[in-house]
Amino acid sequence: MGHSYSHLTKDERQTIYKLLDRKIPLTQIAKIIGRHYSTLYREVRRNYFHDREYPQWSGWFPWNATESARKRRFKRRKLERDRELRRHIIEKLELHWSPEQIAGRLKLCPVDKSRFGHVCSETIYRFIYDRSNREMALYTLLARRRRNRRGLRGRKPRGSHIPLYCNIKHRPEDIANREIFGHWEADLVIFRRDFGKANITSLIERKSRYQVIIRNRDRNSSGVLGAIQQHLHPLPSHGRQSITFDRGSEFMAWKTLHQSLGIKSYFCDTASPYQKGSVENANGRLRRYLPLETNLKTLGDDALSAIALRMNNTPRQCLGYRTPGEVFNAELAQIRTVC
Repeated sequence: MGHSYSHLTKDERQTIYKLLDRKIPLTQIAKIIGRHYSTLYREVRRNYFHDREYPQWSGWFPWNATESARKRRFKRRKLERDRELRRHIIEKLELHWSPEQIAGRLKLCPVDKSRFGHVCSETIYRFIYDRSNREMALYTLLARRRRNRRGLRGRKPRGSHIPLYCNIKHRPEDIANREIFGHWEADLVIFRRDFGKANITSLIERKSRYQVIIRNRDRNSSGVLGAIQQHLHPLPSHGRQSITFDRGSEFMAWKTLHQSLGIKSYFCDTASPYQKGSVENANGRLRRYLPLETNLKTLGDDALSAIALRMNNTPRQCLGYRTPGEVFNAELAQIRTVC
């Protein structure tokens, strides 16, 4: 006989209460009423009544359990009842916003807050993974696309010589803590060899999480670093103070950045991509738009600019649900005011 997933009835709860009062164990009660043991265990654990003032009155009571279950179902149905809120959340998911970003932005924006009220990220996750919404496959819009709820690989270094003073261990603490604007991380996003040597340089400003996407014809270091130099040159010097790289051969022309723009370079330890976690995480999101099978020859510069614009206009929890673009532009404005 298959498991029953229907809710416990009032009569079943009354029976459970009477049998518990007779000191009959849950495993035996489950057999008596024809329910799985885990169903009863969850029921007692989730609906246990705690009386802080009179602890001796604490316990599992069927009337309290029924009311608690009713309140939880009402809360979960908030998105089912509010068609406009449901549409709003689905639209944001289709823009590849995470449930945390959606909930945070609703809380931040007074108009949306008054219009929709408060919705937590967990409510959105439950809506996405609810059995009744399976046909919508909303989980495919999440970053990891896991069908059910519940790494990143670094490229091998080439062993090129990097001065000890460029090691990430010598990077100032205020850079590591994201306290100062103008410090970047860089990485290469590569694609299937069938489509040639074209690749993408991904640049992330650590404090604002602002992302720059640069097209490269190949992995030649002088070309890769030359393109970075070209894109960062328009920024004021305080907006391009350092870049953290991995030890890939494509970044071995790093000295040109210091010679031309005064940019300091730092390098992660061998096989330690987590030491530049901002750009690694950003690249994970970038793969939604540029998967491994992408043929860059079929994408124009306008398409890449549109992807970068979307990434930089998506609110981030770590920024208090402001967007990277908002934070980046505010930092630039402050630098130019001081100067």
